[in-house]
Amino acid sequence: MVSSSYSNLLDLATGAADQPPAPAALGALRRRLPSVVTTPGLIDDSPASPSTPSPAPRPRTIVVANHLPIRAHPPASPSEPWTFSWDEDSLLRHLQKSSSSPSMEFIYIGCLRNDVPSADQDAVAQALLESYNCVPAFMSADTAERYYHGFCKQHLWPLFHYMLPLSPDLGGRFDRLLWQAYVSANKIFADKVLEVINPDEDFVWVHDYHLMVLPTFLRKRFNRIKLGFFLHSPFPSSEIYKTLPVREELLRALLNSDLIGFHTFDYARHFLSCCGRMLGLPYESKRGHICLEYYGRTVSIKILPVGVYMEQLKTVLALPETEAKVAELMETYTGKGKVVMLGVDDMDIFKGISLKLLAMEEMLRQHPEWRGKLVLVQVANPARGRGKDVADVQEETYAMVRRINEAYGAPGYEPVVLIDQPLQFYERVAYYVIAEACLVTAVRDGMNLIPYEYVASRQGNDKLDRVLRLCKPEQKKSMLVVSEFIGCSPSLSGAIRVNPWNIEAVADAMESALALPEKEKNMRHEKHYRYVEKHDVGYWANSFLQDLERTCKDHSQRRCWGIGFGLRFRVVSLDLSFRKLAMEHIVQAYTRSKTRAILVDYDGTLMPQAINKSPTDQSVQILNSLCRDKKNAVFLCSGFKRHTLDDWFPSENLGLAAEHGYFMRLKRDAQWETCIPAADCSWMQIARPVMELYTETTDGSTIETRETVLVWNYEDADPDFGSCQAKELVDHLESVLTNEPVSVKSTLHSVVAKPQGVSKGLVARRMLASLQERVMRPDFVLCIGDDKSDEDMFQFINSAPCGDSLASTAEVFACTVGRKPSKAKYYLDDTAEVVRLMQGLACVSERPPSGNLAREETLPQFEAFAE
Repeated sequence: MVSSSYSNLLDLATGAADQPPAPAALGALRRRLPSVVTTPGLIDDSPASPSTPSPAPRPRTIVVANHLPIRAHPPASPSEPWTFSWDEDSLLRHLQKSSSSPSMEFIYIGCLRNDVPSADQDAVAQALLESYNCVPAFMSADTAERYYHGFCKQHLWPLFHYMLPLSPDLGGRFDRLLWQAYVSANKIFADKVLEVINPDEDFVWVHDYHLMVLPTFLRKRFNRIKLGFFLHSPFPSSEIYKTLPVREELLRALLNSDLIGFHTFDYARHFLSCCGRMLGLPYESKRGHICLEYYGRTVSIKILPVGVYMEQLKTVLALPETEAKVAELMETYTGKGKVVMLGVDDMDIFKGISLKLLAMEEMLRQHPEWRGKLVLVQVANPARGRGKDVADVQEETYAMVRRINEAYGAPGYEPVVLIDQPLQFYERVAYYVIAEACLVTAVRDGMNLIPYEYVASRQGNDKLDRVLRLCKPEQKKSMLVVSEFIGCSPSLSGAIRVNPWNIEAVADAMESALALPEKEKNMRHEKHYRYVEKHDVGYWANSFLQDLERTCKDHSQRRCWGIGFGLRFRVVSLDLSFRKLAMEHIVQAYTRSKTRAILVDYDGTLMPQAINKSPTDQSVQILNSLCRDKKNAVFLCSGFKRHTLDDWFPSENLGLAAEHGYFMRLKRDAQWETCIPAADCSWMQIARPVMELYTETTDGSTIETRETVLVWNYEDADPDFGSCQAKELVDHLESVLTNEPVSVKSTLHSVVAKPQGVSKGLVARRMLASLQERVMRPDFVLCIGDDKSDEDMFQFINSAPCGDSLASTAEVFACTVGRKPSKAKYYLDDTAEVVRLMQGLACVSERPPSGNLAREETLPQFEAFAE
């Protein structure tokens, strides 16, 4: 029986896969099997070795989505085959037809909208693969129901549209069985990708919230897979998202992608906020690209709204059927003096149809001059979901239409025309062409391309211009009233943006859209059309794929390995020269060395970040043991006051550096000295009031005052607000301290103001210089730190000037804590590993030399770390 915690969903899903075996037709796509496959079930994912160059294969992109861009037609009788045709309205189909790279081959993986009997699945898969380059994913009816209509539509879709499951009627309570079905379905999609992928060459592009855990399955099998994900729905704020019981699993799964795309900055900002608050991952901008560092991998964030397929729209506008329909509608409405305002929405709770109808009712009440003239044509497409909420929306819509028409209608005039039957695309385009304005009042929508289609349709062509009796280009116009809560709103700067919940404001916007001067309407239309024409679906797809290629270009230059179980699996990616400190290696080097220099940072390295900053008895004993070894020169670097360090570390031979290196002391009986000439600290009188201002306005922040350093700490503040305030504080301090000899730097959870020229690099320089004065040239150097201030130490001990102070056979170990970009060549995972390393070295120092005995007896201390 499956555990309720469901900790290893990957293994469960592997056993739960209920799809039939792969059809023989997949042999066609296996013509480019990855060279890394050696033995069934075993994959060598190490960097490819140089070999004889071969002709470049045709680039391929594997597009994975819930549904294939295919219309399937069941056979009329059991003896006849299934037939298929492209779904020309599908976004996935538009990707291929609008690609700027004709050589790019697209392979589609997804489900069919029809239930295919098990007996027909092999034949259907063969036909789709051979004729359409499509690989269907089949699953049982029960899995499909619980995956799509269950977890996707009952949990993710409402939550991502800001609906909390406060009662069983609002989305429903979280159901673990539906979550298991979601993971199992994603595993089925992953198996289909693995059947056709060449991981060395192919790109994989996963679409939307139906497949959010798919990146983990793929990354687990191929650590260097080139993987992009685009979310077509909104991403909710962290306060909404964190109510999801599987919030971490989904975030970590998405972070197994190389590139994650969103329609708007708001959606991306919410995702980044969730990563920061729930996973502790900060983000940064690198040359205009927003990036997250996730276990050494760079995950890029793409912000670009999808566009419409302009070629399809232009083709439909040129159809005779469209021209005839436009003429018919012109006679029905414009020929009778009516002005049409258009709404096109799915019949669901988030499209705001009822709010739109209320605004129409309010406008007719406030502006009686529009009665008998203005007609709201509302096209209500069938809802994609189902349930009581859909039925409630339909019932409410019909009732409101009847009420408005009864109140303001007249013989031959209905203020609201509700079209609740599916329209063909050319019919919808015809309505766009004759509408004076388009109204979108969705309360939450990922993108919504209706405004784009409307603008493009209003541009029309010569034939339609004659039908509309437009003589000059400047007579072309379009007006948009759009909700602030839809993804296309930021890109339509000429639209009238409204809060759909404010009925009076929407009614006023509708009246303004109709009453604006013709020249103003024309200017807004031209601005929108230029944007829509340029930023079409081809622009969006090509831009995403280019960024995906850029993000993945250094995959082959990095060492990768997977860690973690289930959906917590992730890949550690490091530069080929950056590796974990091999314990056996450092023990051997330490044992055979004659003179050793050891520099260790304190807070965050030897001691974890905690409320109690004082060292443990174990840490003090380790340092004392190292200092008793006459071969060792040990130096401890810290940002704390020198008197505090004096109290904490009583060892006679321990060198100390206080306040980030401003004060230094080689031994306990030596005098404290400064690394630079005595600094004038009068600047503190200027800086402290500024820090106090930010402390008052940032709950959880504190100020630490030392002799020469001021630290503003926001470790206990809200992470987003604290980070924002820290950036502002750095700018503020730099402006008021422009003429002072002060350096202001932002570190992890703090802002530090200290005298210019002070750095831990000077500590390393002074330590080695003191050894050189005693004619001692270290043949072993160990330097460990955890943050940006320690990078100066790493840089110095790896530099040429440092080499002059070392023995010719010196072995240098610059080690950072955590896997992150660093000037160090080695890393350890956390402070616990640092302590165990130091404890092991102390153990070596305390044992008497006896050939290889010390090494042999000490090595068991490091078995947990040896690579």
